[in-house]
Amino acid sequence: MGRRSKYPQELRERAVRMVFEHAPEHPSQWATIRSVAAKLDCTTECLRRWGRQAERDAGQRPGLTTGEQQRIKDLERENRELKRANDILRTASAFFAQAELDRRLK
Repeated sequence: MGRRSKYPQELRERAVRMVFEHAPEHPSQWATIRSVAAKLDCTTECLRRWGRQAERDAGQRPGLTTGEQQRIKDLERENRELKRANDILRTASAFFAQAELDRRLK
């Protein structure tokens, strides 16, 4: 299970929106992020990552969107479960094969 965020989703969305809206007022995006982060009492690094992800989701930046990341995570989880099931079936098959050989020898 993933860990829960310290910040609610509404705060994240509002913070990212504020960064994009107030960007013309500051000399750089980093200055905007620092200003907004101080106002909302969140870390600059969190806000920077949220902004980058919002840009990827909007297609303005290369990389995986949130939906694609979730899809990959789901597929990896399913893959782990299937591998575990295969291991269990392989072990059970070997057990029953050995039991059949033992039965024939008696």
